[in-house]
Amino acid sequence: MRGDEDDMAGHTDNSIVIDAPMDLVWDMTNDLKSWPRLFSEYAAVEVLEETEKEITFRLTMHPDEDGNAWSWVSKRLPDPAGRTVNAHRVETGPFEYMNIYWEYVPEGDGVKMRWVQDFHMKEAAPVTDAGMTEHLNRNTAVQMKLIKEKVEAAAAVRR
Repeated sequence: MRGDEDDMAGHTDNSIVIDAPMDLVWDMTNDLKSWPRLFSEYAAVEVLEETEKEITFRLTMHPDEDGNAWSWVSKRLPDPAGRTVNAHRVETGPFEYMNIYWEYVPEGDGVKMRWVQDFHMKEAAPVTDAGMTEHLNRNTAVQMKLIKEKVEAAAAVRR
């Protein structure tokens, strides 16, 4: 059983500046079908339902060291005019809830891409909120760096 030190919900707030035009950063990072090429952790994306305002999709990760290929369904509500995205897990897995906010802000000649994740782990989850916060902060830095490199490489080809 987990201790009382974990009664607070988990929260992460990470950002990176990508040296590329806003439209390119927005388009590449919101093209869900390309996520297995953009992120190193995703093996597959399946769009389940798409309307003008929201996208429901299944993400499947590459198998972990035990051979488990974790998968879940999320709903994404992009706001192209405001350059923000609100998303949440529909199938929550080990999370009580998982909400993710993406924000894109011009910075110099590039774009500051920010991800804020708010969540709470289920009591039976194998990790606490604090443990998941540490994991997400480490992994987010890796994924953001990869995305930065791929978007900047695409921008260099277009220049």
